[in-house]
Amino acid sequence: MSRLAAGVVLVTAQEPPLDPDDPQAPRGEDVGMTATAFMSVSLDPPLVLVSLRDGSRMDDLLTEQPQWAVSVLSESQRHIAGRFAMKGRISDRLLFDDIPYVRGEVTGAPLVGGALATLECRTEQRVRAGDHTLVVGRVLTAHVPSAEGGPLTYFKGRYRQLG
Repeated sequence: MSRLAAGVVLVTAQEPPLDPDDPQAPRGEDVGMTATAFMSVSLDPPLVLVSLRDGSRMDDLLTEQPQWAVSVLSESQRHIAGRFAMKGRISDRLLFDDIPYVRGEVTGAPLVGGALATLECRTEQRVRAGDHTLVVGRVLTAHVPSAEGGPLTYFKGRYRQLG
């Protein structure tokens, strides 16, 4: 499968508040994950799919948090993809520190500045598939914040640019 070129996205979500019944309770931490197994499923209704490794932090979070977001990374955002793909990485809070982002209006999840497109989603279905879970999400919002640059792709184990 390393011979199949894929676009690169950052999937993000916000942990639920520590005490959902207390409006003053601190918000949960932001979590992010680089993904190349992401695709459009349907236009009507608008559905997308992301594949998550079983037991990953994002898989665990999306089991309890139905709202999440996707930023389609541009070729100039290779450093973001690499940062959120590291094994044994530092806390997610520190990973977001110097990355420009806005909070999604519906999900509250980080949406990366300079991304080619951003989506906010709500989980519709989870399907076990081997050692991964396929998460189908309904697109709640979609924006094209940047028309600059080409997509970041992943091919033969490396991030690449088109052309």
